[in-house]
Amino acid sequence: MCCLRLFLSLFFFLILIHPATRTVAQHCNNKNGNYTSNSTYGGNLKSVLASMSSNTEIHYGFYNFSAGEYPDKVNAIALCRGDISPEECRSCVNTASHDLLKSCPNQKEAIKWPDKCMLRYSNRDIFGVMESRPLLAYYNTGNVSDVEGFNRVLTPLLKRLRNSAASGNSTRKFALGSDYAPNFQTIHALVECTPDLDQTDCNNCLLAAEKIIPQCCNGKQGGKYVTPSCDLRYEIYSFYDPTAEAPTQPPVLPVSPTPVLLPPPTQGKKSNPSPSAIVIVMPIVVSVVLIICIGICYFYLGVRKPWKKVEIIVSDEADDEISSVESLQFDFGTIKVATENFSNANKLGQGGFGAVYKGRLPNGQEIAVKRLLKPSGQGNLEFKNEVVLVARLQHRNLVRLIGFCLEGNERLLIYEFLPNSSLDKFIFDPIKRAILDWERRYKIIGGIVRGIHYLHEDSQLRIIHRDLKAGNILLDADMNPKISDFGTARLFVLDQTQGNTEKVMGTYGYMPPEYVMHGRFSLKTDVFSFGVLVLEIVSGTKISSFRKGESEEGLISYAWKNWREGTPLNLVDPTLRASSTTEILRCIHIGLLCVQENVADRPTMASILLMLNDNSITLSVPKKPAFLMDKSTISDMSSRREQNTRAIRSDQSRSRFVEASTNEASITELYPR
Repeated sequence: MCCLRLFLSLFFFLILIHPATRTVAQHCNNKNGNYTSNSTYGGNLKSVLASMSSNTEIHYGFYNFSAGEYPDKVNAIALCRGDISPEECRSCVNTASHDLLKSCPNQKEAIKWPDKCMLRYSNRDIFGVMESRPLLAYYNTGNVSDVEGFNRVLTPLLKRLRNSAASGNSTRKFALGSDYAPNFQTIHALVECTPDLDQTDCNNCLLAAEKIIPQCCNGKQGGKYVTPSCDLRYEIYSFYDPTAEAPTQPPVLPVSPTPVLLPPPTQGKKSNPSPSAIVIVMPIVVSVVLIICIGICYFYLGVRKPWKKVEIIVSDEADDEISSVESLQFDFGTIKVATENFSNANKLGQGGFGAVYKGRLPNGQEIAVKRLLKPSGQGNLEFKNEVVLVARLQHRNLVRLIGFCLEGNERLLIYEFLPNSSLDKFIFDPIKRAILDWERRYKIIGGIVRGIHYLHEDSQLRIIHRDLKAGNILLDADMNPKISDFGTARLFVLDQTQGNTEKVMGTYGYMPPEYVMHGRFSLKTDVFSFGVLVLEIVSGTKISSFRKGESEEGLISYAWKNWREGTPLNLVDPTLRASSTTEILRCIHIGLLCVQENVADRPTMASILLMLNDNSITLSVPKKPAFLMDKSTISDMSSRREQNTRAIRSDQSRSRFVEASTNEASITELYPR
């Protein structure tokens, strides 16, 4: 009885002085603006959080809600850890909702990571968008004795769990498990992604978190890494529900008890242990219990040390140094093998700055590799610009940069491979364009709008693309559009409206007059290019090759003339004549609004998004477009370009249009003056 009392005393002592460690991280984003408590946005936010925390129908631990209309629309996502019950999940989300409103009282975008769930909301589209920033890291202050041996177990364990989670379905991307480590330790780990991500995005998000471990927390007994789209944690003690772990995990080996020698029993009859035996045995038993208790104390004191937050990681601030994306760097030898030494058989196309090759990484992933020409007009600055910008852009309608290589004279950009090539390979082909019925074309137009709107308004950086064209719109396996080629992109600060350059870069026909003639560019530069794209998609004709009859009338001129004469359907691709006339006419209308000569008359991408999604919105009457192409204006434009010293560079070796490659991941075209 004495021993039992002693054991219970020690047990409850341990519970009292070592409660489970709790880490609650949060991030209040001040960049997306603020709201007031009595505003429409504030009301929508409270409504969506109330709906989320009270919902009882979702049992998978993933919540996706929105409320309101642009510009006061609120989008919210919550994710619960895969090993907790629905009741725990709802409780965690409910608590996080109340806490986040208090700790981020007026920010339009915020995120909180309690122990067992994640909650975030924003005034921009966040569903299906992989975001690995901000990334916050915490580590257990206890150190491991054998760092190399510990990492030899941790690295493959995290890889196994990452692959398992990424291959999950649209309702669950979660994995946990354990493995033996040196010095009689076991590493327990857990990883998860928001299930709205595809397999590649989930894998990349978790991989980005893993790559932080050596930088901040190498040799620590535990670590926790959280991002908006994924998180991971590992410890040398079990911190999750052990029943959720796969039964294939190695069992914990039993510890052999200390042998106790008892006196032999008296033969021939039952006998009670003698007082001398009790005197011998009891101290041994008490000693064993004390040793076990001391071991438990040591374990909790040594292992469950306080968490420490690592401040190095990753604010939303954009660093212009290439070192910020060094984790994306590939070895040249790896890419050389992946492309079979850049063989002609794998060559997808040739552009103004180099060739694009198809490749396959050792893990089976297909890639598109842009190999820049050594004497390329794109210098180190442009290369660095493209790497840094594209690596930070994450949207379903933007091509994803997988990595880069900068080794000696070799400069490579590695992108996701999109099997359906670029839009120009379909829309301008007399046979293939029949594949693009109006439903697909309308879907492509909408995807391009969302991608540009993200660049202009919703990304952490404000990006002006400056070279939007059909050849830079790639198509995935489902014909979804992805904007590519950021070699000429320019970064704006949030309140900047326009910029100037003496080096005009892009493709003639897609560039507005203020940019061609004076080097002035703005958000409306991309709007103009989008308008040209819309007219091309509707007509199935490239602007640079459009001719009507014997005249030299251009596409924009022809569209404008027919609009004024009330015959806009003359512009429509003959293969679409049986399609929705209302939608087609609305797109022609929007296209003409985008190519107006006066910059102020062109709509913003946010307005265009509303025009496409809400047919009740009345469109304004378009005014005179820029570049009405007849013989006199063509001659006049040619003369003015010759006289403009700030127009496009005059290198006659580039005095041609460069055809888009089969998979033009990122090829910039120049048009000389």
